[in-house]
Amino acid sequence: MSEKLKIIFAGTPEFYVSPLRALIESENYVIDVYTQPDRPAGRGRTLTPSPVKQAAAEANIPVFQPDNFREEADLETLEGLQADVMIVVAYGLILPRRVLDAPRFGCLNIHASLLPRWRGAAPIQRAIQAGDVQTGVTIMQMEAGLDTGPMLYKAMIDIGEHETGGQLHDRLAPLGAEALMATLALLQNGELEPEVQNDEAANYAHKLTKSEAEIDWSISASNIERMIRAFNPWPVAYTKLGDKTLRVWEALLPDRQVEAVAGSVVETSNEGIDVATGEGLLRITRLQPQGKRAMSAKDFLNAHDLSGKSFG
Repeated sequence: MSEKLKIIFAGTPEFYVSPLRALIESENYVIDVYTQPDRPAGRGRTLTPSPVKQAAAEANIPVFQPDNFREEADLETLEGLQADVMIVVAYGLILPRRVLDAPRFGCLNIHASLLPRWRGAAPIQRAIQAGDVQTGVTIMQMEAGLDTGPMLYKAMIDIGEHETGGQLHDRLAPLGAEALMATLALLQNGELEPEVQNDEAANYAHKLTKSEAEIDWSISASNIERMIRAFNPWPVAYTKLGDKTLRVWEALLPDRQVEAVAGSVVETSNEGIDVATGEGLLRITRLQPQGKRAMSAKDFLNAHDLSGKSFG
């Protein structure tokens, strides 16, 4: 029988609740959970525990929430746990060498990309934005560099033609849990075969910002369509119509060509709003007027005449 592992789990966002629950339901021991300190949330700015903390509390697992690992007491506490392995997933803190070296088998990371393709904070969205047709998750051994450690296990999926960042996120979460459990099984049996990353094939997936979500109509329709999908549900692509802001939630690429000034409305119908771009047409099918709910293009057109109008 394989040796049962004593595991520390360190993470914060909802994406990584699935791997934590998989660990809890396994025959291994999750001895402690580390997560970010509670943050203000909602209109009342009430201190709210992270999704990972809530999942740990439901399973009666002790939770530590240090502000950082600069204090000697925090380092000694972690080292004193004498864990076999630490699973670190979007924890949000830089881990010093003493933390990386504390567990017997070091620290493993679940990364939502087929490394080394997308290193960094937003691999899911950048994969869609770049037009990748496949992505997945990589389990890697952590080292001092950003997502540069040896790869231990990969699981691959295709990216859907119309898939959004949110939809892909939701499909990758359980895949990450499956990949983690497969990796731990290999670790327990001494069968891991680490693979060094090719740095020349790496790209940096910069953190998403609201400022980059404004649509540049001078670029191609295909690039804009991918951006709209990648930034759904956050930060959401947007454009200007006069002095108002419109958030663009969904769009398609109609199979026709028209010569027109980029940003100009070429045609409107029940199917959507056709807008000229630097290359090709983009059909907006779902949008959100400023201060209103998201709605279909058909409903928007019932109250707005876009004849002769331009976006941007």
